[in-house]
Amino acid sequence: MASLLNRSIQLVLFSVLSIGLFCIGEINADWNVEAVLGGGGGDLKKREFDYFKLSLQWPGTVCRHTKHCCSSNGCCRGSNAPVEFTIHGLWPDYNDGTWPSCCSGHRFNVKEIWTLLDALNKYWPSFSCSSVSDCHGRKGLFWGHEWEKHGTCSSSVTYDEYNYFLTTLNLYFKYNVTEVLREEGYVASNTEKYPVGGIISAIQNAFHATPEIQCKGDAVEELRLCFYKDFEPRDCADDSNRQSDMVYSKASCPRHVSLPAYVSSRLENSGTEVSSPTLKSSI
Repeated sequence: MASLLNRSIQLVLFSVLSIGLFCIGEINADWNVEAVLGGGGGDLKKREFDYFKLSLQWPGTVCRHTKHCCSSNGCCRGSNAPVEFTIHGLWPDYNDGTWPSCCSGHRFNVKEIWTLLDALNKYWPSFSCSSVSDCHGRKGLFWGHEWEKHGTCSSSVTYDEYNYFLTTLNLYFKYNVTEVLREEGYVASNTEKYPVGGIISAIQNAFHATPEIQCKGDAVEELRLCFYKDFEPRDCADDSNRQSDMVYSKASCPRHVSLPAYVSSRLENSGTEVSSPTLKSSI
């Protein structure tokens, strides 16, 4: 009887030990730790990202859908509204098409980037009046959302909040997409359609890397440049994701696209100026 009892205890201990070793093996493998632990918190360590994606927005496309104005909406600046690609964000990504997000508890503090605010307002504006949720469920600035969701995941390279925003601005200035396209004749227009392959080629020739383009209808909405972690340009798409002159994304573009221009107009029943695409090329 004692021998049978001892054998039962040994079997229980072996089962517990096996389960423990299995869990440790799963966590140490190249799996998502959050999935194994059943968590989704931003404080759990994510695997290291593979490259950066600099996402730029075309205001003429984004602003055509503006219905409400406020001081924080870059579309509502009248003659001071942006007329070139502006920054959406600098995103750390994985080669498999996924990305990390909300990687630490470092909350956004606007005082950290006080000296950059003039540049951020001009080149990294929000195009909405709605406050954006951060990783902690709070509503706040567009920049706060970008820092907490994406910036915290790039800390192995950009280190802190200030350097994340400064690095992004420097990349934007160094790889001036608007200027490259202007020199090749791709300018804001509500009448012209341009071959998407020509736009891609202009970027390839200038930066020796293939961009990613995202459209809304036939209008370019975003253009993305990709970089290795030392900020040298790299292709955004490999050959399996690229066919002829098409670059596929979640919203792929037709063969001919527009870069809508806009002029200042007024919202119905409101004296507030907004930008809507109806005209004049100024790039």
